[in-house]
Formats: sequence, structure tokens, C-alpha cells
Amino acid sequence: MISHVVFPDPRTMTTGEGIVGIGGDLQPATLIAAYRAGIFPWFSEGMPIAWFCPDERAILRFRNLHISRSLARERRRTTFRFTVNGDFPRVITTCAHIRRAGESGTWITRAMIKAYRRLHELGHAHSVEVWDEDELVGGLYGVEVDGTFAGESMFHTHSNASKFALLHLIEHLRNAGLEWIDVQMMTPHLEALGAELVTRDEFLDLLAQSQRKGLKLFDKVI
Repeated sequence: MISHVVFPDPRTMTTGEGIVGIGGDLQPATLIAAYRAGIFPWFSEGMPIAWFCPDERAILRFRNLHISRSLARERRRTTFRFTVNGDFPRVITTCAHIRRAGESGTWITRAMIKAYRRLHELGHAHSVEVWDEDELVGGLYGVEVDGTFAGESMFHTHSNASKFALLHLIEHLRNAGLEWIDVQMMTPHLEALGAELVTRDEFLDLLAQSQRKGLKLFDKVI
């Protein structure tokens, strides 16, 4: 799959806001080329596509994962059921529509939903679902390219469900040989779990190191 879009080198071509380009499309080959270069799209409905590689990037190294005693206790007690790639369309749609404190809109536009559903069909976008019996109560989705994983968004309607989804994902990826994930932007929730900020150059070096390992992170099974 070859992209007709050529992205500039993020090390030298970003603006002060971390933008490396404007425009283009959300075709699978374009998205794969972007993630391969450490770049992701981020824009609002009705705006042109903006491509980012921020000056500082949030990552979570699994060796630094912090699980509080209370969260560990709740995880042991939970009766939630977990799946991987069990219902990607519902996860990304719920992430787009869930109300979040301090936010009035969403960057997960209709075009983004369509594009990432196509990436999922091609085996590059993946989801984790958290179920309370047959009710979807939490989940997350992200993108795998060249044996690396970039988390995109998560949601919960029941307490701790999104945290449990992330822990389930980390367990899955660690078993596949991965040592960290790109979580893009820092949040208090991620910081409490051990995420850290690294410079753009540090992130791109780490990305290249992981890509060289050629890990296979997912099979398309529930």
C-alpha cells in the first residue's frame, strides 16, 4: 500500500504548534505513512486535515506502569469481560460521542470514524472493549503500524472501565514483545498510570528502534 502523500521530516519541519502539514486525505495508505513517520491527524469538523508531531510526546513505558493499590484491588474484583477487536465500530463511535468534562466538541469527526474503520478492516486499527454482561461500558482504540502502537481515544460509562481497558491492552502488547505505547497527549489519568513526556527527537528514536523489531501485535480475533 503506497501513499501519494510525502510527509516532511518531523525533526526539521514542524511549526511551534507541532504541525508538519495541512491538507491531504485520510486514505489508509496516507494514515499508515503518517503513523510510520510518527505523525497523526488532529482537526475539527469542517476544518482542513492537520498533521501533528508535537514538540513533546506522551508515552507510557510498561516498566514504569503504576497501578495504585485501590485500582489493583478493583481490577481483581471486577466482573467485567474484556475483548480485543470485539466491536471496533461501537468503540470509536462512542469515543466520538461521549461527553467529556471541559470539552464542547470532538476531533473524532465523521471522516475520521470512516477512515479508522477502514484501517481496522485492513488490520491496522484495533480496539479493546469492556463489557458488563452485554453492555459496552468502556473501551479504547488505537493504531498499529510496523509493530508499534499509538493510542487514540478511550471512554468509560462505569467507574474504572477505561483504566481496565488500558491495562488489558498493555498486558496484550507486553505479551507480544512491545515495551511502550504512544499516548500522544498527556492527561492526569495517563500521568497517574506512569506516562511521561519525551522530546520529539527522543520519541522518533524510540519509534525507529521499535519498528526495527518487526513485532506482530494483533491477530484479528476476539
